[in-house]
Amino acid sequence: MNPYLAGVLLGLVLLASFLTLGVGLGASAGIARAGAFAQSCLMPQHVADSAYFGAWGKDPLRYYLVFMFVGTLLGGLVSAILGRRVEPQLERGPTASRSRRIVMALGGGILAGFASRVASGCTSGQALTGGALLATGSLLFLGSMFVSGYAMAWFVRRQWQ
Repeated sequence: MNPYLAGVLLGLVLLASFLTLGVGLGASAGIARAGAFAQSCLMPQHVADSAYFGAWGKDPLRYYLVFMFVGTLLGGLVSAILGRRVEPQLERGPTASRSRRIVMALGGGILAGFASRVASGCTSGQALTGGALLATGSLLFLGSMFVSGYAMAWFVRRQWQ
């Protein structure tokens, strides 16, 4: 999809979220609630007693961001299938083994997920919701993310062709 059109459509979805729900968008809360549900299937009392997960009650999946998370996954899958872009592969640089790439991707994902919950939000929530509200902290965060991303690119550029 044209990135400008996708940006406009995403902005309209954010506006609709503000108008209908009174809140913005983000990704980490839906994933955290799915994790709480999965953990409650194995250890329900532990989850209920948890200061973090227990506050969400007996049904942590009853939350709008859980539905957004599922819709994002399904929408991406449908888009990829319709666009004939489904090709399972493991992308890696010439110096990274398959196992190293998998370990680094999982480690980075776990670290980013943990950090998003410690920070009470993810980068998409900061960028979309905080940016739309012109929150100073969100705008500073976004600037810092871009600057640090470009700075780190120098260190890892040899990993990719």
